[in-house]
Amino acid sequence: MDLKTSVSTRAIQYALAYLFVLVALYPIVLMVASSFKTNMEIFANPLSLPQSFSLDIYRKLWEVVPFGDFLLNSVIVSVTSVVLIAVFSAMAAFYVARFSYRWTGVLYFFFLVGLMIPIKLGIVPLFLLMKDLGLLNSLWSLILIYTASGIPISVFILTGFFRTLPVELEEAARIDGCNHFQVFWRVLLPLIRPALGTVVIINFISAWNDFFFPLIFIQEDALKTIPVGMMVLFGEYETDWSLLFAGLTLSALPMIVVFLLASRQFMEGLTAGAVK
Repeated sequence: MDLKTSVSTRAIQYALAYLFVLVALYPIVLMVASSFKTNMEIFANPLSLPQSFSLDIYRKLWEVVPFGDFLLNSVIVSVTSVVLIAVFSAMAAFYVARFSYRWTGVLYFFFLVGLMIPIKLGIVPLFLLMKDLGLLNSLWSLILIYTASGIPISVFILTGFFRTLPVELEEAARIDGCNHFQVFWRVLLPLIRPALGTVVIINFISAWNDFFFPLIFIQEDALKTIPVGMMVLFGEYETDWSLLFAGLTLSALPMIVVFLLASRQFMEGLTAGAVK
């Protein structure tokens, strides 16, 4: 392949990449732009930029609905769930990947079964369980469900990553006097940051955007998360779309921040692994 053909191929690849970026970002830009419009502007010129940029819609959003409560509940549920998933799945994956007992394969298969069976199939037993535990209309019901549903895929990802790490690192650490937990915490855990970044992104987005379980287990308005709480903006006869787009814009910001932070951690982990 000559230089001219190579340059042409590279130009086509960049053009397709930029086109994909534009297609992916266009709905987000349209959502943000619509949050500054009135209902009349949205219906008259849905694809145009707003005539003026004002934060009045966002101020009105905080006055019309308890959006602060919705946001706080979503943050508590999502962050707590992600932390619990990361901690428990990392320890379980370390055990499955590094300890060979007769029941290790069965334990790993048990986690894989959790990937095959949708948790929503057990909504009735889950509802009865939460009722018996007194966790209905409580954020802990969502936290426990998200943690249980997120651990299988997380263990699957982290186990594969643990198995790629050289065993010599652990042997050197044990020679220096480290026990199992110290090997896990000080030696291996910093090296699996790329996989942890993936786990954080997957589970945070899943918990943040979930509509089904908060609708079933939460009845009190002050405890609703953003996806369910935003339903109050849909009126029986009319809907204030500008308020709805403003709420969607605010609810998307934490996901974007988490994605950027986890992506940076992901790249730093890859670079550290390459250097080592």
